[in-house]
Amino acid sequence: MVRAAQASHIVLPENLTQHKTVLSFLAARFPQIPLSTWKSRMAKGNVHWQDASLITPESSYVGKQKVFYYREVVQESKVPFDEEVLYEDAQIIIAYKPHFLALHPSGNFVNECLVNRLRIKTGNPNLVPAHRLDRATAGIVILIKNQCDRDAYHALFRDGHITKTYQAVASLTPELQQQLALSTPAEWPNWTVKNRLVKGSPSLMMAIAPGIANAHSEIRLIGIEGTLGRFELSPVTGKTHQLRVHMNSLSMPILNDTLYPQLLPKADDNFEKPLKLLAKGIIFRDPVSHRDIDIQLEDLSF
Repeated sequence: MVRAAQASHIVLPENLTQHKTVLSFLAARFPQIPLSTWKSRMAKGNVHWQDASLITPESSYVGKQKVFYYREVVQESKVPFDEEVLYEDAQIIIAYKPHFLALHPSGNFVNECLVNRLRIKTGNPNLVPAHRLDRATAGIVILIKNQCDRDAYHALFRDGHITKTYQAVASLTPELQQQLALSTPAEWPNWTVKNRLVKGSPSLMMAIAPGIANAHSEIRLIGIEGTLGRFELSPVTGKTHQLRVHMNSLSMPILNDTLYPQLLPKADDNFEKPLKLLAKGIIFRDPVSHRDIDIQLEDLSF
């Protein structure tokens, strides 16, 4: 088994009186993890309280206390691409996350993730991401150094005080190819996509549903090479897989997407075919230092 280098933690809710032991709570909270796995982790000393004292199967449930545990996987693949620190000050690190690298421990990845790599590189075990970025997507990530600053940076995204731009490459529809043959770049189209996104089937996918729109993207064609187009995408909202679903809704799914329009069979990562989606730019006024931050990556290649 491969054990996570960094512990995960969960705070025990105060009012869940039905649980007499920590083990009972963990089994109910994580139904996908067998009870025997939790017992094994406890036997190996991989579940403990904040003061590092061990939790056993008999340990009593104590509301509002933190439980720390180490995730394990049978095997973890190495992602052969490097992260890069683009900017750093006393409060934050802005980093480039390569394709295929998870942002934080998830699924079959416990150590091969951006957060763990940067915690080791910087020696700061308190680094946490300020926002999400899919494992399949490359690009800019903000990480917060100090626990006391976390809410200020989360508020940038929660309150819409940050501008994010993405780029994607997709095959142009035959109709659009005909239209572009008769137009100049100044006449290239743009799209406003608004709809309602909900959990799909299977649950790892999102689906468009009737009802009030909760997802909004602005999409613009900015480059052409043969039958491929480079698109600038500006998410006004931040729903899971929003840009991938919205490009697919235009009949131009992002190149090498394994989820949309069709979920492909599970397979090992093909490092030669990354999802052609890049979190390219980020602009904001730092809520702590009050600096104006503008980070832009190079254009996504065709």
